[in-house]
Amino acid sequence: MLKKISALAAGLLVSLAVWAAPTVEMTTNMGKITLELFPEKAPKTVEMFLYNAKHGFYEATIFHRVIDGFMIQGGGFSRAMEEKKTRTPALPNESPSGVANERGTIAMARTPDPHSARVQFFINLKNNDALNHRNSADPRGWGYTVFGKVTQGMDVVDKIAKVPTGNAGYYENVPTTPVVIQDVKIISDK
Repeated sequence: MLKKISALAAGLLVSLAVWAAPTVEMTTNMGKITLELFPEKAPKTVEMFLYNAKHGFYEATIFHRVIDGFMIQGGGFSRAMEEKKTRTPALPNESPSGVANERGTIAMARTPDPHSARVQFFINLKNNDALNHRNSADPRGWGYTVFGKVTQGMDVVDKIAKVPTGNAGYYENVPTTPVVIQDVKIISDK
């Protein structure tokens, strides 16, 4: 009987490990943010985000666009507002998965081309229904791929949202004092 219980417990632990979502810890100069990723909803996006994190791409990038009441965007620029050269290809837009851009979710930033996301991401400060997928036939209806959510550190996200911003060259809504992403560490990639 004890062997059966041990085997059952071991099987349960294996099942739980299979279902554990990938988790990363983003360290900024304003605090830490823990993110749970959604590989079942955005597999290519999660794969590329983890690849970039593993290879140190996000180190020393900044949150370069901060709009209180909307979102904070980062992951592609240095403190000098120079765009970092990407290592990964453009991603297919995975927004039709149905995950909404709600407060605390992380999504990929992109150009007007729905399949142009690479490395930049944003964290939603509110439910942003206008950013959700509506129609794949119209490029304006594709939406933005949500690939995870904040599980710890939403207070840090809200603190970042309140920093003073201004213009930096062609760019608007840039924090006047850089909000630096020091590291994105993979806690679990299973």
